[in-house]
Amino acid sequence: MWFMPYAKLYLAVEPALKESAMYRDNTKVIRIGDRVIGGGNPILIQSMTNTRTEDVAATVAQIKRLEAAGCEIIRCTVPTEEAARAISEIKKEITIPLVADIHFDYKMAIAAMENGADKIRINPGNIGGREKLQAVVEVAKAKNIPIRVGVNSGSLEKEIIEKYGHVTAEGIVESALDKVSMIEAEGYENIVISIKSSDVLMCVKAHELIAKQTKYPLHVGITEAGTLFSGTIKSSVGLGIILNEGIGDTIRVSLTGDPVEEVKTAKRILKTLDLRKGGIEVVSCPTCGRTKIDLIGLANKVETMVEEFPELNIKVAVMGCVVNGPGEAKEADLGIAGGDGVGLLIKKGEIVKKVPEAELLSVLRAELENWPK
Repeated sequence: MWFMPYAKLYLAVEPALKESAMYRDNTKVIRIGDRVIGGGNPILIQSMTNTRTEDVAATVAQIKRLEAAGCEIIRCTVPTEEAARAISEIKKEITIPLVADIHFDYKMAIAAMENGADKIRINPGNIGGREKLQAVVEVAKAKNIPIRVGVNSGSLEKEIIEKYGHVTAEGIVESALDKVSMIEAEGYENIVISIKSSDVLMCVKAHELIAKQTKYPLHVGITEAGTLFSGTIKSSVGLGIILNEGIGDTIRVSLTGDPVEEVKTAKRILKTLDLRKGGIEVVSCPTCGRTKIDLIGLANKVETMVEEFPELNIKVAVMGCVVNGPGEAKEADLGIAGGDGVGLLIKKGEIVKKVPEAELLSVLRAELENWPK
């Protein structure tokens, strides 16, 4: 019986899948501005500005673009006093929570909170010693501001690397939980944890390990993932595995490029995993010798156009020929299929009408504009 090993494998894995699905539901609920994460709340999408935070106008403009794309939490670097002061001005112009990213200087963490940051990101191990960490936690306590403990594989302590022989998932987890204990020792548990690596499988393993050892919500991502092409692939693979195991309360797709692309990719990952509803899903066929229209150009135009209809939760198919188009599009709510100078409009697998090829896009738009909300 050739299928028996696969059946046995499924039966062995199924209980583990059921157990892992509980991680996200059981994490501690944390409030960030007017949003909440953890405890089974929806996974929120984060990004980070790449403007100078001191440049309020440029930073606000970028955040508004990110908000429009679907970003739900934004992080800004705070390397200077001027940047910390800029937070108060930036906050007046945006509608999503702002996280201040701090490295090394505890004074910047305090200044950021005093200027309205909704959350701070620090590494307690390099903030300047216990007294300085105490000063940061004291302000966070007074304002009830969550602290995100961030540990990357590239920032592991020498002692941990020596203990494990090299950078490992176990070392990343040990370092993160050690930093968390520093904040807990100050009597504060308003904490979010972030552990990241550019090594996808190491990152996956680290999240699997830490999810079993803590109830704090996890911000997940593949750090330094790369350019739009390679970074999207690495993030989709890594985040896909982690999220599908029931791990992760907020996500960021880290790309070398326009941060709007991070948000768009994150939305698609969540929708593909059925972790988020809303937004049109576009499916399109690969080109072949039967294709007599610019299918690649048409599919790209459709994908751009559907972003104007975020309230619709439907599937749109873009097919290259009238031979297989109707059949292949039958699972879609709407579809268009190209021909030789003409094309078809398809609804639920049924041909509605034939139109000139040049009108396919406008006909599809009209259908979307009139689609029931």
